[in-house]
Amino acid sequence: MNRQGAGRGTERQPAVHAPAAATAAVSAYGEADRERRRGVRRMKATAGGLLLLVAVGYVLAKWAQDTGAGAWAGYVSAACEAGMVGALADWFAVTALFRRPLGLPIPHTAIIPTKKDQLGVSLGEFVGENFLSSEVVRARLHAVGIGARLGAWLAEPGHADRVTAELATALRGALTVLRDSDVQAVVGEAVTRRAEAQEIAPGIGKLLARIVEDRGHTRVVDLVVSRAHDWLVLHGDSVVDAVQGGAPGWTPRFVDRRVGDRVHRELLRFVTEMRDMPEHPARGALDRFLRDFARELQSDTDTRARVERLKGEVLGRPEVQDLIASAWGAVRAMIVAAAEDEQSELRLRVRASLLSLGARMTADARLRAKVDGWVEGAAVYVVTTYQDEITALITDTVAGWDAEQTTRKIEAHIGRDLQFIRINGTVVGSLAGLAIYTVSRAVGG
Repeated sequence: MNRQGAGRGTERQPAVHAPAAATAAVSAYGEADRERRRGVRRMKATAGGLLLLVAVGYVLAKWAQDTGAGAWAGYVSAACEAGMVGALADWFAVTALFRRPLGLPIPHTAIIPTKKDQLGVSLGEFVGENFLSSEVVRARLHAVGIGARLGAWLAEPGHADRVTAELATALRGALTVLRDSDVQAVVGEAVTRRAEAQEIAPGIGKLLARIVEDRGHTRVVDLVVSRAHDWLVLHGDSVVDAVQGGAPGWTPRFVDRRVGDRVHRELLRFVTEMRDMPEHPARGALDRFLRDFARELQSDTDTRARVERLKGEVLGRPEVQDLIASAWGAVRAMIVAAAEDEQSELRLRVRASLLSLGARMTADARLRAKVDGWVEGAAVYVVTTYQDEITALITDTVAGWDAEQTTRKIEAHIGRDLQFIRINGTVVGSLAGLAIYTVSRAVGG
């Protein structure tokens, strides 16, 4: 690959799948990056100045050695010569990471721009093998002790209040995002489908049989009879008028009046006796009727079929469908109001539950162990199931970076420290050259 291709990464662009936001984030070059670049330039100047210093020292030492200045000139010359070699070698090594030294197409140079994609693949594999393995995740989470920390955190009233408030905010947000028409349609369909699929007659029959057995219906009978008695006392004329209105036209009016009065008195007597006598025959007849009806609801095919037809007719009425659909609006308003009110029963119960959970987790080692197991299992499932996707995210993101911008940003972050390699190479090279020269002179002497 030529230098231009390496710099811009044009040969890899068709294979890039990273999001544009990731590329833009890497390409952005802010004030912090410019300040790092200035630091890199200062360190380059320092390393270059040290190379220039040993080069000047080498020239002066060689001149002094040629003019017979003494044995010291040889030591200085050897040290400066080795220092130059070390400085140049480390300059080449550091420069080869980011670009081609002197623009020459030397193999295995400009490593970062030319090997960017391979580095991304290696980074993804490294993260997957060393950070996303089930053993590492489980061991790390077990050492953290999520259950104990979470229990202690939730046991604090302030933290419980914060979680309750966040949950209320999230609930309000979710209810706000949902469109009432969509939810109403779903609720209406779900309720209708469930009601149509479930036969209700046997359940109603069992419930009615239990109510009759427990004498639960007697209060209803007492209430109805008592209200009927009071109504007959207050509206006797209505009964008489009803009887007179239904009498034949040829009967005398005084006869119709007497018949009406007699009907009213008999009705009032019957209702009064039924109200005051728990063992009244009419009550017993009603009990037998309810028992028989409950049994038929459970076992009689015709009765169950009639109930199902009635259920279908009721569910199919527009008023019932509108009622089912409108129920969501009432429930939504109730939930939103409860979520917004800090003193609502909903929020108080949630807060109390969180505090209770925190106290239990703090005191109960078995519960903490269960929570730790749940968290570890969930985390292990995520990393093992989506390990390839996570590492692919790293690989694709690195592949989407612009090679030139990536090189500049990496150099801005680590270039200053890399210049110390050049400085250390100059110093260590000088010391090594001096040592070698000294040993060779000693052996030669």
